[in-house]
Amino acid sequence: MTTNSRRDFIKKIGIGTAALSIGGNALGKNVFGGTGSGFSAKSYRNIIGANERINMATIGVNSRGNSMGGTFARQKNTHIATVCDVDTRTIPKAIKTIMDAGQTTPPKSEKDLRIVLEDKTIDAIYTATPDHWHAPLTIMACQAGKHVYVEKPLSHNPNEGELAVAAARKYNRIVQMGAQRRSAPTLTKGIKLLHEGIIGRVYMAKTWYTNARKENFLKPGDVPEWLDYDLWQGPAPRMPYKDGLIHYNWHWFWHWGTGEALNNGTHEVDVARWGLGVDYPIRVSSSGGIYQFKDDWETPDTQIVAIDYPGNVSLVWENRSRNGRKIEGQERGIIFYGEKGSLDTGEDAYKIYDLQGKLIADVKPGTGAETMEGRNTASPSLGMDNLHVMDFLDAIRNNRRPNCDVELGHKSTVAMQLGNISLRVGHDLKIDAKNGHIIGDKDAQRLWSRTYEKGWEPKV
Repeated sequence: MTTNSRRDFIKKIGIGTAALSIGGNALGKNVFGGTGSGFSAKSYRNIIGANERINMATIGVNSRGNSMGGTFARQKNTHIATVCDVDTRTIPKAIKTIMDAGQTTPPKSEKDLRIVLEDKTIDAIYTATPDHWHAPLTIMACQAGKHVYVEKPLSHNPNEGELAVAAARKYNRIVQMGAQRRSAPTLTKGIKLLHEGIIGRVYMAKTWYTNARKENFLKPGDVPEWLDYDLWQGPAPRMPYKDGLIHYNWHWFWHWGTGEALNNGTHEVDVARWGLGVDYPIRVSSSGGIYQFKDDWETPDTQIVAIDYPGNVSLVWENRSRNGRKIEGQERGIIFYGEKGSLDTGEDAYKIYDLQGKLIADVKPGTGAETMEGRNTASPSLGMDNLHVMDFLDAIRNNRRPNCDVELGHKSTVAMQLGNISLRVGHDLKIDAKNGHIIGDKDAQRLWSRTYEKGWEPKV
């Protein structure tokens, strides 16, 4: 790259970066890969000055849900009317967080989410329930006329994801998946540059997640008095209660969770798919296992998922849940490789390198943005949470699709679900690029859905 071309390059990537720091998609047009209008300066003003108050319920308010309750409560003309959880211990903490965020009247409390959905004064729900609840609750909420902000992953299995998309469309509800980077302004600029060819044709994305999780053993026990375990299980077939499962370690058991691939990999793979401009893959393979400890985990602590998309495009995700050694100096991240160079990201920032690996541009987050804490389970980035919540509320008020609309969320979620299916059956999967379905593989197709507790089957 010559001096003049490098100067032009730097000038190009610098345009508009400062303006983007106000939040949302200040580009004023859709760059999110969906059909929504994006988060324009006009819609930003609507959020600040809108007269329409949105009544919210937060469901699942332990760690992540508690943090996000405060984020919603800080929004203009947004009221948390009800907090809901099967664990009665979480309710006082959740109410305190909401009141500390500035809400003047305390929310009601409820244990049973079905009662919350019957409340016609509730406009929208936020949910941070376990994975096996995500899609069934989303479907139930849409049927009850509520808009939904659902944390990733959208679903426990691919069939549920398709049902969630169908429910959002049938009942004309706004459904946002919690992929906060879709509302990160500086990253949005970087993705736009990728799409404009800043590193030429982008043909590969490498993504990763690392942690140093400990051994986990479950023990037989009695259901504690503070927990409604039957409601916690909800749509999942009944299993005996065990100490150590609730509230986090259910992630590592197929009956309720989806492993690290969906717990954290969904975030990076969503950005990768966004940057690559791809929808459904044509081939998925995965290898790995439980290598670090001999404990009760069922999902892998070490895993690689390789995903091929039409047009000679590949995506790779690497997971090391129990070895905290960083990759490229980052706990988690994404690298896009193209014909003219590469682009690195992982938060609301990006770096661009030429083909020789020389740093060309280092674009930081906007003024006031905090450093992302990649392993923080309550909130890796309060700033990105805030912007994604603002986008969701604006989408409701303006009747548009949000930055991570349910269909975008499904496409990213199913990519990782297919990776888990490949791992579990022990071979590559051939995929229909039109809809993400598995082709000609009865063993794998059996994992496309699941069995449900009688009476809890999700239907649209």
